[in-house]
Amino acid sequence: MVTTAPYGQWRSPLSADSVAVGSHAPDSARFVGDEVWWAEPIAAERRTALLRSVDGGAAEVVLPAPWNVRTSVHEYGGGAWTSVDGAVVFAHAVDGRLRRLDGVGAAPVPLTPEAPGVAFGGLVPAAGAVLAIREAHTGDDPGDVERDLVLVPLDGSAADDADAIVRVVGGSRFLAQPSISPDGTRLAWIAWEHPDMPWDATELRVGELVEGRVPAWRTVLGGPGESVLQPEWLPDGGLAAISDRSGWWNLVRIDLDGGAPTPLLPAERETGGPLWVLGPRWYRPLPDGRILLASTLGSDEQLLLDPADGSTTTLRSDRSGTSWEDLRAGRALLVDGSAADPASLWSLDVASGAFTLVRSGADALPPELLPQAELIEVDGVHAIVHRPRNTGFAAPEGELPPFVVLVHGGPTAQAGLRVSPAIAFYTSRGIGVVDVEYGGSTGYGRAYRERLKGQWGVVDVQDVVTVARGLAERGIADGARLAIEGGSAGGWTVLNALTRTDVFAAGVSRYGVADLVALATDTHDFEARYLDGLVGPYPEAAELYRERAPINHVNGLSVPVLLLQGLEDRVVPPSQSRLFRDALAARRIPHALIEYPGEGHGFRGRDAQVSSREAALSFYGQVLGFTPPDVPVLPLDR
Repeated sequence: MVTTAPYGQWRSPLSADSVAVGSHAPDSARFVGDEVWWAEPIAAERRTALLRSVDGGAAEVVLPAPWNVRTSVHEYGGGAWTSVDGAVVFAHAVDGRLRRLDGVGAAPVPLTPEAPGVAFGGLVPAAGAVLAIREAHTGDDPGDVERDLVLVPLDGSAADDADAIVRVVGGSRFLAQPSISPDGTRLAWIAWEHPDMPWDATELRVGELVEGRVPAWRTVLGGPGESVLQPEWLPDGGLAAISDRSGWWNLVRIDLDGGAPTPLLPAERETGGPLWVLGPRWYRPLPDGRILLASTLGSDEQLLLDPADGSTTTLRSDRSGTSWEDLRAGRALLVDGSAADPASLWSLDVASGAFTLVRSGADALPPELLPQAELIEVDGVHAIVHRPRNTGFAAPEGELPPFVVLVHGGPTAQAGLRVSPAIAFYTSRGIGVVDVEYGGSTGYGRAYRERLKGQWGVVDVQDVVTVARGLAERGIADGARLAIEGGSAGGWTVLNALTRTDVFAAGVSRYGVADLVALATDTHDFEARYLDGLVGPYPEAAELYRERAPINHVNGLSVPVLLLQGLEDRVVPPSQSRLFRDALAARRIPHALIEYPGEGHGFRGRDAQVSSREAALSFYGQVLGFTPPDVPVLPLDR
């Protein structure tokens, strides 16, 4: 039986709690012996655990609370664990130390000493050791930080003796993606300096390993205007990497003698992405010389490339966020999602091309509640539309649905084609969602990425407005009931769109940027110079910083705003949301600010996830003219 009810008032079994508890995207998968292990967030425990697949079926937690497998390197972490010599090495988020786990039920053994302000990430197996990026904060200023590549012995000798940690190489502000040659004699890695971000300009460096150290190195690819990623040694002793010198992140073979790189799959598509975290791998060489890779233009194609003749075999299409995690005995592990699947862990039998689901990224979602993701383009701006869908309900004849325009963070990032329980939470209640791949997003080439260069707060706002108006003009959305929501950089775009345009009836900013000057002087080291490219160098461009900041345009705001903020956020501090809250209160604009103790840049705990999701739904109902069932009413201040 189908019930007729206004959009926004449909009943859904997807509660905020079931979304929080049932969302558990697997990450960083590895073979440990013959077993498959991976990292996975557990919202109810506010930690990331290690799990394994038991008999190819059920998932079992192998690292119980209180262990938290995360690293703070670059603040966003990545590469927090690996499998080496039959053991597991992981970083514990609470103290930053590395530990060795010798099997299920064993007590973790410390490998690094207690050292406040020191963290390790991007872990890579080495002979009798683990290769890691070490980040050491040496003072109170966020810029007082040193990074290098180190070898940490597996025998525990460095647990009480920091001198037992071998400093392999340094020489740059940032280092990432180290790769040791199969014979153990050479090391390749990525390096870059302020003010560049890794999608702006990086260098691929190679050096000889002598007793665990690199006494000298040379740059073999990259530099100004070229982003190089993921060096990987090939079975024949050659070196591959990803370069965007063509305008697209493409796979190339490196000439170690200094010649031009050889494209392995030239295309106006991307193999690569933004290096926000240290773990993703967009390709994986096979022992027979072929290469597994992801090729992206809005969505991913997963390909098997034969470099000998340039031929490719398409394994799967219409995927999103592909990361090739590990390889062993003809099996590959990968994490990806699609319009039909949440981000999930899969095993690929390379010989047959058959994929087997190891771990879904969400508890079983009723298919009748899942929206059908649609890739669209509106006046050159890419977006993914998720229309309301719940087969148990229908809207009254002639009613158009309210829509939430989602703005991804970054801003150098990609929303991707994906099933998301968080999106289904809205769409199953009769609220449409559109994810905007605004200028600056990845997956569409360097030129599209650089549309945002010097134009943050301008192009992103224009693009979300273009898509929102386009949905209304096409009869997909109710133009009078458009809201906008985003986190971090997406929150910045939300606040700018609300203060500079009259398109949106409401906005939700999660830990969004309100004041650029404060951000430039109060954020963490990884992004300390990010604004140089997005806006201009500070303090030279101080006037432009003030002009772009939404806090300085609150006089143009007349619609309600919900602000959500973690109190432990070191990327966008709580002062940003409080500043905007005070400006709203001064103008008597309906608003709410909810602050979450213990939460940082992104809400990991169950309580914060439930509260923020229910608050947003109640907020939208109050502003857009519907009464969502089964959620508490959010009080709004003036």
